[in-house]
Amino acid sequence: MIRPLTVVTGGTRGIGAATAARLAADGHDLVLSYASDGEAAAKTAALAEAAGARCVTVAADVSVQADVDRLFDTAAELGVITGLVNNAGITGGFGRLADAEPATLQRVIDVNVVGVLLCCRRAIADMNGGAIVNVSSGAATLGSPGDYVHYAASKAAVDTLTLGLSKELGPDGIRVNAVAPGIIDTDMHASGGDPGRAARVGPQIPLGRAGTAEEVAAAIAWLLSPEASYTTGAVLRVAGGR
Repeated sequence: MIRPLTVVTGGTRGIGAATAARLAADGHDLVLSYASDGEAAAKTAALAEAAGARCVTVAADVSVQADVDRLFDTAAELGVITGLVNNAGITGGFGRLADAEPATLQRVIDVNVVGVLLCCRRAIADMNGGAIVNVSSGAATLGSPGDYVHYAASKAAVDTLTLGLSKELGPDGIRVNAVAPGIIDTDMHASGGDPGRAARVGPQIPLGRAGTAEEVAAAIAWLLSPEASYTTGAVLRVAGGR
């Protein structure tokens, strides 16, 4: 039996690392991109290999075409890609839009939108059927006023890309879906400057708590699996009812 080969961007921390662990346990071989944390990349790869997966990590900025090509060229050395998880993303910090620096806004769009477009574009060229899962956010439909409307807008673009690309690629046998996490207890909040956000906001969610990276990873794994063979164009909300 041929093992699935999945590329996970931002695959060595938070939701990405949980997804790598889940997919390794499910029998996937992996190519994981990371921005700068080589130590986290090595740890995630070791855990995946301990689960029986082949796992390669690649330092890459997904908003840069040359880095994306290097990522997928590395994956091609392992075989034909069957899956892509577009997980790499940044919030650009928290606060009102009027207070955000133009360079920050540009960077959010570059990573969260252009990066997903570039990775999808290259994956399509390399795949012969398979599935793409884009990591969106519940913010795309909430707007996130006062928090990060720029981030919410970037994730709304991801939702629209998911819908359009699913229709475009359906005839080619490539399914395209998204997951839209809500408040998930990862270090993304600390990276954005508000480390206590998950604990503070969690009790306000209908299920009464923040989610875990593993819960999001489970949804991603299902969308990549044969069990979701008739699911495309969906945005699966994993947000505790929010």
